[in-house]
Amino acid sequence: MSDQLQTVDSHSRRDRKTTRRKNYPGRAVVAVTTACALAGLAACGAAGEDAGGSTSGKDGFTIGLLLPDTHTARWATADKPLIVEKVKALCPDCRVTHAYASADVATQQQQIESMIADGAKVLILDPVDDKALRSSITRARDAHVPVVSYDRLAEGPISAYSGYDSEEIGRIQAEELLKAMGSKARGGQIVMMNGDPTDPNTRDLKRGALSVLEGKVKIGRSYYTAEWIPENAFRNMSAAIAQLGADRIDGVLSANDGLAGGVATALKAAGIRPLPPVTGQDADLSAVRRIVKGEQYVTVYKSFEAEANAAAEMAVALGRGEKLDTIATDRVSNGTSKEIPAFLGPLVPVTVGTIKDTVVKSGLYTVDQICTPAVEAACRKAGLVE
Repeated sequence: MSDQLQTVDSHSRRDRKTTRRKNYPGRAVVAVTTACALAGLAACGAAGEDAGGSTSGKDGFTIGLLLPDTHTARWATADKPLIVEKVKALCPDCRVTHAYASADVATQQQQIESMIADGAKVLILDPVDDKALRSSITRARDAHVPVVSYDRLAEGPISAYSGYDSEEIGRIQAEELLKAMGSKARGGQIVMMNGDPTDPNTRDLKRGALSVLEGKVKIGRSYYTAEWIPENAFRNMSAAIAQLGADRIDGVLSANDGLAGGVATALKAAGIRPLPPVTGQDADLSAVRRIVKGEQYVTVYKSFEAEANAAAEMAVALGRGEKLDTIATDRVSNGTSKEIPAFLGPLVPVTVGTIKDTVVKSGLYTVDQICTPAVEAACRKAGLVE
């Protein structure tokens, strides 16, 4: 495990020797936060003041950062500050302008147009919809503005991609779920709580999970969860319980930790004890606490720092007209005629028995952050505190 963690927390993939080639559109997550929002770039306050303060230096230029929504906590709390910090370290004279699209395609299209018009030299784009933004990406290409697709693989003439292999995440989730189900891993019944249907990660997560689950368990109900909102997962799970019966659900394949929270709440509201195993991804702090309490079985830890750093490195290199060979050591296909240079981050499953050796050892969380008074007894039982 220590070797895995060393890989997860590395800030560069320059030491990678192999190249993976996949048909991969990439991943997901959820929670609640605040951010500038509704209609466009102007809603984000002082555009261009996130990193650096001037583009007057010889190396200075503007990088536009477009994030998909405001209800996913990681965008504002992790991804944006990490990207800004890395850009500033690599290019002190560069600026980063940012915008959140409120999960609306038209808003994000407008934001892309605004950033191009305002002189952005490179865009880092986490697309609301991977297909619907193809024309906007083509517009950027025609304006000689390269696009780095971030976290979700967009269709169209992008220049690079930084994210994860969502099919592999789905496989990991399914394998861990079967492990937790024990004797019910053959012939048991599960519920699939998939993400938003417009997210390419949702399709790949489901594909990866089904490659493991089919022929082993019965999928009693399968849902898509609009906009990855936990409340929608709660409603879907409540419907599944009503339709299948509280005692006939042996596990839940939940696509991420936000949805897992909604699933766990619905299971508890129905009086189900003990809870069947539930999966997730992203290693949200609330999810780690649920794992300690036995309300979620597993999450998949992905280093946001590695993903963000790679995107920042790609954007700065593209803005300077440099090659991406030492940054993007993978290749992915997004429906265009050529493979896209990519960074695909490492993945580590986290269960109650591996919390210390994963998210704590990596520095993501401290034991004190995890073991609040509300979960202290469970932490003691899990061996996290004495």
